[in-house]
Amino acid sequence: MTELARAVAAGDRRALARAITLVESGRADHRVDAMTLLDLLAKGGRQAIRIGLSGTPGVGKSTFIEGFGLMLTAAGHRVAVLAVDPSSARSGGSILGDKTRMDLLARDPNAFIRPSPSQTQLGGVARRTREAVALCEAAGYDIVLIETVGVGQSETVVAQMSDLFLLLLAPAGGDELQGVKRGIMEIADMILVNKADGDLKPQAIRTCADYAGALRLLRKRSQDPDGFPKAMIVSALETEGISEAWDEMQALINWRRETDVWERSRAAQARYWFAEEVRLQLLARIARDPDLGARMAMLEKEVAAGRMSPAAAAAEVVSQT
Repeated sequence: MTELARAVAAGDRRALARAITLVESGRADHRVDAMTLLDLLAKGGRQAIRIGLSGTPGVGKSTFIEGFGLMLTAAGHRVAVLAVDPSSARSGGSILGDKTRMDLLARDPNAFIRPSPSQTQLGGVARRTREAVALCEAAGYDIVLIETVGVGQSETVVAQMSDLFLLLLAPAGGDELQGVKRGIMEIADMILVNKADGDLKPQAIRTCADYAGALRLLRKRSQDPDGFPKAMIVSALETEGISEAWDEMQALINWRRETDVWERSRAAQARYWFAEEVRLQLLARIARDPDLGARMAMLEKEVAAGRMSPAAAAAEVVSQT
């Protein structure tokens, strides 16, 4: 692990890919190695700008990320893209086609693209995405883009691992009433209405105005300066509006860094993932205990037969842990 950590810290792309494969593994011995590796790399203290990005399927997330990523690498940044693909509920498989959709960015020497399956994880990200982000930071990538599955209004977990959260919308994707829905709208720092080109540009401008009005109805957040969150139009296909959107992102990032918002947010995220890791390790411990496993199997039958409530059965399992 010391040798792998040294290679990752030196920016070796193959070593980074191996390290992400290691942290994504569910094997018990791999988890021990992964924790050792992460502890070794944490000593470097490198931090990247973490940008979460979500949107409904077909909104143009991959096209936007490619245009945005190429603009950033041309400006001298090193960009890592962690793309989470939905897994089949039946087979468990994923297409993992993001490198194909981002062909130009995938060939850029200053970019690294890693598709991962969501597996059974909810919230639009994979279970170990946060650890993959830490590995990319340690490898010297100064901007990490986290593309979520893209299923709708429930992808709020990505906000617990990003410094900035972008929501991509398509023209005519909803009216102002749609915009005031809680959940993903409430955590978005910026709304980008994509496909603002050709015949769709007038509709994109109207949609952007609708969502700008909706954002004004939401309660003011303490982590935002005046004017945020805001809505803008972009065309990923024609790469228009992307540099202006980046200017606004930088303005927000700089404001948060100059105040205590940045550090408070990072600390809150660390506490969230500590509690989440405790929960996951407790579940893993229960699964490894043969006696407890047999007891759980019996309680499952009682719950299925309606002779016991799920809450009561769960309380009994926890009491024996």
